[in-house]
Amino acid sequence: MSGDETGARGFPAFAARRGSRARGQSWWGKAWADALEDTSLDEEALKKGRAYARTGRLGPITISPGRISTTGYEGDTPFKTVLTLEELDEDDWELLWEKTAERPDIIDELLAGELPPDLLEAAEDARVRLLPGYGDLEADCDCDALDHPCKHAAALCYQASWLLDEDTMLLLLLRGRGVQAAQEELRSVLLMQAIFGGLGDEDDAAEAEEEATAAATQLPDGTPAEEVFGRASAVLPELPPLPGPTVMQDTSTGPAADPLEQLVTTAGVRARELLAYTHGFTAEPPAPLGLWRDCVRIAATRPDAQVLARLREACGSPEQLDRAAEAWRLGGSAGLDVLEEAWTPPKQDTARARTALTAGWEQNELPELEVRDNRWTLAGRGLQLRYGRDGRWYPYRQEGGRWWPAASPHHDPAEALAELLDG
Repeated sequence: MSGDETGARGFPAFAARRGSRARGQSWWGKAWADALEDTSLDEEALKKGRAYARTGRLGPITISPGRISTTGYEGDTPFKTVLTLEELDEDDWELLWEKTAERPDIIDELLAGELPPDLLEAAEDARVRLLPGYGDLEADCDCDALDHPCKHAAALCYQASWLLDEDTMLLLLLRGRGVQAAQEELRSVLLMQAIFGGLGDEDDAAEAEEEATAAATQLPDGTPAEEVFGRASAVLPELPPLPGPTVMQDTSTGPAADPLEQLVTTAGVRARELLAYTHGFTAEPPAPLGLWRDCVRIAATRPDAQVLARLREACGSPEQLDRAAEAWRLGGSAGLDVLEEAWTPPKQDTARARTALTAGWEQNELPELEVRDNRWTLAGRGLQLRYGRDGRWYPYRQEGGRWWPAASPHHDPAEALAELLDG
């Protein structure tokens, strides 16, 4: 191993996560948090750690083989927190890869850079421990707290589960193997098993390897592929992704936009909508715009001040146009539908939303929500989530007795609610 394979990896400090869960949400993130909580004898210390992890007061995190560390400040006093985890030895890694090689269902994921949950079973078969057990995870902190672990160390443990949400292979690094080294060792075991499996001696193995290589470069009739095609075959590239939403130029305080540029931008937005329908991202093709929706679209693209003033005067209700334009700016045509239309979503959508909100918040911390049609209102707070027909959740805020679009929509209602509460 060399370079990043043996060195540390650094991660920026996590921002505050007001109201969200402190435990990781991926399979490995949850498994790490479960292992932490199952092996800790001090529930009160863990509770303090969960709360501290969400404050965003821990500094950047460094992960290296057998070690997780961070720094921070408690008032004006700096502290350093280090968690240590025993690295696996060479025999442990060899046993792990041998057991892994017996399970084709997880090999492809590992070689693609993902850590499949079934690897835990292979580790158990090899009697190798990947997740922390009793006495495995040691905590050391500069603070003078009497808790063990202290809230800083417990918070770092929980934030480690967040890092596993983003990169599951960090668990192997903590146990002493970087991604490339782990994949190379697994490939080596696979090759040895393929060569020596069922063969009598090394000469036969070498002959079998040569035959396999020749077969891989021939057509079914035995003709070398390069003679027919002139070069080795290559994998076709993936289809390009759908273009991102077109950014409308803000000219409300500057010179008037070029009319031709506005027409080109509008055509680009329309083309993207049609492309999204063609690729199956939307269920229905975009409908032609009527007079009102076209006025809203023009107002939302922020034309020069004169055009906007004429639109507000012509519509007869400037505030209505302003709200509609804001909804369009944040969510496009679907955002305007959410502003103007209440509808009853399917029961399965409502059930999924409740599950997502419950999973995204700690027990007893989820705010009380009043549900009516597609609108979920936080009682007494002047905040609301609206579910659109496009499957996204739109944050709303009450101002002057009217509901105004407050932020861009999210597919996850828990994320939309957390952003709305952060304001």
